[in-house]
Amino acid sequence: MSNQGFENILNIDAQTPSLESYKFSWFDWFCLWYPPGWLILFNRHWQHYHADPDGWNWWEYLLFLLPGGFYLAMLSRWLRLGFRAPRKEIGEFEPKYQQAFRDEILAPIVKYYFQGELQQIENLPATEPLIVAMNHAGMSFPWDFITLAYLLSQEKGWTVQPLAGLSLFEHPWVIWWLPPGWSRVLGGVRAKLNDFEGAIQQRKIVLYAPEGLRGPQKGWHRRYQLEKFDVSFMQLSDRYQVPIVPVICIGNESLHPWTRNLKKLQSLFKLPFLPLSPLMLLLLLFPSMGVWAMKTRLRYFIQPVEQNIIDGENKERAIVYQQAQTLREKMQMHINQLRGTV
Repeated sequence: MSNQGFENILNIDAQTPSLESYKFSWFDWFCLWYPPGWLILFNRHWQHYHADPDGWNWWEYLLFLLPGGFYLAMLSRWLRLGFRAPRKEIGEFEPKYQQAFRDEILAPIVKYYFQGELQQIENLPATEPLIVAMNHAGMSFPWDFITLAYLLSQEKGWTVQPLAGLSLFEHPWVIWWLPPGWSRVLGGVRAKLNDFEGAIQQRKIVLYAPEGLRGPQKGWHRRYQLEKFDVSFMQLSDRYQVPIVPVICIGNESLHPWTRNLKKLQSLFKLPFLPLSPLMLLLLLFPSMGVWAMKTRLRYFIQPVEQNIIDGENKERAIVYQQAQTLREKMQMHINQLRGTV
């Protein structure tokens, strides 16, 4: 973006996608520093590369920055669109846009805010495809997943596609927060068995949370205590001869600390989780902070490939289940050891 005057910095012409790389203006750096502005960064970057006539405008972005202003911005956008919600679009994965978003938006967040680090990288295999299985936590926007995908792409040049909860694709609130098809365009794979299997069949590198939503849902009082593992990743690993690389993340439990999940309200609003914490007052005043998280240091410890899982046999579900829980116990032991040393 050019720096020719205040209006040029804030106003975005969404009619013609730009082919030039996105450059941070002072306003973008301010948004990076000011938590309610992270959602602005996501949308401004999207509008730089995609025509989005239904997207937010500069006046609504300014309202994001004020206490309670997001609600006025949402009303303004609803009126501007003729009393309707933004159009839903089903986009396809765009590797080039994923790379642009990674290099231009994620890089400063991962480097300066989450201080992401890969440890024990000698355990990363040289070949693809892979299922990268990680302890997912934090009860927040999936920054532990996003940061690991970024670090793996920087280290190995891989295109990593996270298996993402359905709410990031389908929830009514998401179409107001994020651009149309944003999660899918950036490489997200819907957390449905058919979609997961399709990604494995296409020999992709899939980032996966074996605990499912039970991981982030467990809350602060059970931090770093792994929940029961699902078995689908073991079954697909065996069926398609795809190695599993376990990764342990230390620091992700602090993305939204001191939380308890309000299960009844979570179910009522059809959300993956609804955290109760001291941060909730800020989130009510600044709903755009839904993509923000507390500053923490995310460290990822790559474990050796689980070779014993890949033996080409069709196993009974009970045997696969036992293998999944054995892997969970092994990862839990490593988590306990790492927490005592880092």
